[in-house]
Amino acid sequence: MESPLDPGDLALFAHVVDAGSFTRAAERLSVPKSTVSRRLSALEARLGERLIRRTTRRLVVTEFGTAVLAHARQVVAEVDGAQALAAHRQAQPSGHLKVSMPADLAMLALGSAIERFVQDHPAVTLTLDLSPRRVDLLAEGYDLALRMGELPADSQLGARRLAWFAAGLFASPAWVAAHGQPAHPDDLLAGPPRVLRVAGQGGDAMPWHLDRLDAAQPEGAPLARWEGSPPARMLANAPALLLQLARAGLGVALVPDFFAAPAVRSGELVRVLPDWRPAPSAAWAVFPERRLMPAKTRAFIDALVAALAPCREPGVDVCAAAAAAAQPAERSSR
Repeated sequence: MESPLDPGDLALFAHVVDAGSFTRAAERLSVPKSTVSRRLSALEARLGERLIRRTTRRLVVTEFGTAVLAHARQVVAEVDGAQALAAHRQAQPSGHLKVSMPADLAMLALGSAIERFVQDHPAVTLTLDLSPRRVDLLAEGYDLALRMGELPADSQLGARRLAWFAAGLFASPAWVAAHGQPAHPDDLLAGPPRVLRVAGQGGDAMPWHLDRLDAAQPEGAPLARWEGSPPARMLANAPALLLQLARAGLGVALVPDFFAAPAVRSGELVRVLPDWRPAPSAAWAVFPERRLMPAKTRAFIDALVAALAPCREPGVDVCAAAAAAAQPAERSSR
């Protein structure tokens, strides 16, 4: 059985061609010229053809050598990439980091993570764009954008899923005491407007698509589906504002569980129609496709991943966990 080619010999061949002579290649690689000549001759013998014709004046790459050179340079590129990766991972994140994300996500879910990032990385200057528009990362020079839902295919952008955001219907205990707990989504269609709705880009209310889940198997197939547009008491494109109004007892709001969890923990909000939920929505970190991600970008993504760890799986009920955490601990009997 023939022994495999040594990638190092292929890389040496590429260095010889790029240097233009055995002597210069040996100097650049810090090895004796005789070693370069011996290894190249061994490579030619292994391949069965000449790669370079040697003259007194210069080196001439043969036709076969030209074909092999493309592979040899790829080996060099891979080695350089591995070395750069190792150095890159050890580098201190620094420079200007430009990020776009929804304002509600920044304020309700990621504020503490952003604060810690700024404290931990003084060499990074962070610029956050919290506008609702969808920025053009490449044209506008953004390092990163956080986006919700389905992503269009784009060969120039890379993406990493950060979290699954489950959502539900929430109201204050005072609202439930005054209006009663609805038994079905249809109950919200009758009577005066009682719902706080998210407005779409055109200003119209976004319809609700709800699934009735089996409490024993919440990750299983829905038992029923409902679609409708309950009359809105208020429309806004800011879930944080709707959450604030729901806490004040002004209606029912459909918001992500992660956003509502602190208010559930404090007792300011309770679930309405707990068996009915919209499908979870994915949160993505989107970035320009690069062979090596800058250390500053990678560090920021790592901070987001840690902050959103409770939402890593779509079936996790963070509000249930928050409510459980709010209960006083039982005293052990003696």
